[in-house]
Amino acid sequence: MKRWIVFLPLIVVAALSVLFAGYALHHDPQVKPEALVGKPTPDLTLPTLDTGAQMKLRSAAQKPMFINVFASWCAPCVQENPALLALKAQGARIVGVAYKDELPASRAFLTKLGDPFTTVLVDRDGRAGIELGISGVPETFLVGADGVILAKHIGPITPDVAESLMERAQKGR
Repeated sequence: MKRWIVFLPLIVVAALSVLFAGYALHHDPQVKPEALVGKPTPDLTLPTLDTGAQMKLRSAAQKPMFINVFASWCAPCVQENPALLALKAQGARIVGVAYKDELPASRAFLTKLGDPFTTVLVDRDGRAGIELGISGVPETFLVGADGVILAKHIGPITPDVAESLMERAQKGR
């Protein structure tokens, strides 16, 4: 009578396999990196890095701007910083979002490399990253004056990407 207990783990594994196979057959595995393009910027309120005052990300858009999600521990973020500084020099408004980072580390990162941001917001727990649909850092969004996301770039900004995004920002679409 107790012999069937020996087969219980096998029965559980088989049942889970059927469950997961059924889910996989009815689930779209495609990542949609541009899911927010054409939609309003999420209504997020985050503290600023400098004073800790709360700021609505959506209200920051009064003219085209960039939102750059970065972290001090992110090597590609170091790589893209010169391109962001060049965008700032061209008059671009860039809001930084320090993603899952320690405040002193974020400050040191910007002091060491140069601060390309108009404002830096803090996303300590990663909730804003989830709302923005990021898959990692760095990621950059181009937002129109109306608060609608016009474009998203995954990975470090290069001079070519910066030029392309800046042209699009100047056109406003």
